[in-house]
Amino acid sequence: MCIDVPPGIGGPPVPTVAGRWTGVDEGSPMAGNSTEPGRSVTSKVAAILMSFTNGRGHALVDLARQAGLPTSTAHRLARELADRHLLERTDDGEFRVGLPLRMLCGEVAERPTLRERAPFIVDDLCEATRTPARLGVLDDLEVAYIERLPGYRPVSTFSTAARLPVHATALGKALLAFAPSQVVRMVLTPSLHAYTTATLTTPEQLHRALQCVRLHGMATSCGELQAGHCGVAVPVPGPCGTAIAAVGVEVADLEPATLGRVVPALVLAARGLARELAVDPRERATAAVGAAAGAGRAAG
Repeated sequence: MCIDVPPGIGGPPVPTVAGRWTGVDEGSPMAGNSTEPGRSVTSKVAAILMSFTNGRGHALVDLARQAGLPTSTAHRLARELADRHLLERTDDGEFRVGLPLRMLCGEVAERPTLRERAPFIVDDLCEATRTPARLGVLDDLEVAYIERLPGYRPVSTFSTAARLPVHATALGKALLAFAPSQVVRMVLTPSLHAYTTATLTTPEQLHRALQCVRLHGMATSCGELQAGHCGVAVPVPGPCGTAIAAVGVEVADLEPATLGRVVPALVLAARGLARELAVDPRERATAAVGAAAGAGRAAG
């Protein structure tokens, strides 16, 4: 059977649907419903990632220019890469290479930061407990937090909209119990805002609750912020008995069986994060090499 070759295309043609033809570099629409001819989604993602080979972060406009992409396309792809932690946003809004890519490149000279490690901790907690998981830090007498809900959803990012009151949440009480005394005094006002009838509204009530947190190493709340919602949280220990963060999950109740299921996972996550942030990666690598050498000598 003889097939007519459309003019202007060199090499053997390839018939496609509805009588259209494709060929190398013919300028057909790219994958991913893009209207930009000649570039696949993979090539655009690669162009974005290759923009960081100089080691610097980039603002969105600069990132789009270096990758040769429309700003809207660069923003969409960079946001998706950030959701998967391959890129991350800096405090001034720039994009930079995320921790997983730096680890693949063997960059372990810098100690990981809480902002870098927090999404992984929350992700693991949500998967382990099958419940909504959060990590929070104190910020101007409120709890700034990130969270992950069960299902195929990425971990949220720290934002000005994601704030919780310290006195009405398990995360807040876990942080406040190990906060500096001056911070506690600023929170313990004569009348605390009542979100529900179960909210602790007097300094005496909150003071007793914080003593229980210090005694048991965990904080709970039940219906204090929203009726019918319970939570449990543990502090992430820092230097000198402080808490650098707190991790928590939402639970159906505060029964012993429920706490026995989620508290070990919370403690493990909190201690693991504390160790990661406290140990210099170079020391960790040296220790790993030493342990491997010791194992080799023992085997010999």
